[in-house]
Amino acid sequence: MQQRKLGPFTVSAIGLGCMNVSMGYGPRIDDDAAGKLFNSALDQGYSFLDTASLYGLGHNESLIGKYLSSRRDEFVLASKCGFSRTDEGKTIMDGRPEVLLQTCEDSLRRLNTEVIDLYYLHRIDPKIPLEESVGALKIMVEQGKVRTIGLSEISADSLRRAHAVHPITAVQSEYSLWARTPERKVLGVCAELGISFVPFSPLARQFLTGKCPDVTGVLDDDIRATIARPRFEPENFAENQKLLAPFGEIAARNDCSMAQLALAWLLAQDGDMIPIPGTKHMDWMIENAGAANVSLDAATVAELDALINEDTVAGYRYTDALMKSTDSEKDWPR
Repeated sequence: MQQRKLGPFTVSAIGLGCMNVSMGYGPRIDDDAAGKLFNSALDQGYSFLDTASLYGLGHNESLIGKYLSSRRDEFVLASKCGFSRTDEGKTIMDGRPEVLLQTCEDSLRRLNTEVIDLYYLHRIDPKIPLEESVGALKIMVEQGKVRTIGLSEISADSLRRAHAVHPITAVQSEYSLWARTPERKVLGVCAELGISFVPFSPLARQFLTGKCPDVTGVLDDDIRATIARPRFEPENFAENQKLLAPFGEIAARNDCSMAQLALAWLLAQDGDMIPIPGTKHMDWMIENAGAANVSLDAATVAELDALINEDTVAGYRYTDALMKSTDSEKDWPR
């Protein structure tokens, strides 16, 4: 697979989002099936894997530690901190330095590794000064437990504040043809400061593959029926589906699948951009890897820009409450 720079690392142009095997899109898959998927991804050329302490409440990190520890030198490992559990079992944002430091210790143990290559603050805790949370990540670097640090779903102003505390290697946020918030400000700041950008949900939560159901066809433990519900509500979904026929025609003209076209659009953007599509399916993991071989000319990129964007898509990407609490949305108030 093509290679790209991610701070001091060289990684595959497309990374693997590992969350799906543990949570987010219905029931988790069998652990051995997940291990086979991860190992096959390395065989396919993926060399950048993304997980988090939140995913399956440690289950996802434990899978990587169990099934990939013998191949640890073959991939750059990213994980995240910034969530904790209350005594009642509720998951909450928690940016307290002592909590972040303990989360890192727990993640290292589960991942069966001595160091995490890229460690993100998963979300900003509005109750804790950002500088304090980033300061905890800086301590992890100084202790040799983390090599570089990143931020997820961050606004441009917050990114500058964090970068002043310790150099930020990467920003991870939702970015795809139908989720354009990073274009407002943060991509420009990343380019200015030399920070890589890692799009999550680059396939628009399966929508851009042409295989996605509306909320009536997914389970209650599926992100598309909960936090990302608006665009998958039947009325909005019906409107959004009208975009798929012309999108499929463009894919056919470029001899690729719809999923590969969506990823190729991201790879065609300026800068060091490494999308991390996630999947439970072996065939789809292999299909996604093939997007690195799809080259789009400027006219096709412009055609895609005009076809699918924030103005042509019905519904917000998150529920109203989550939109208001997400720091990155400060760059594009609704």
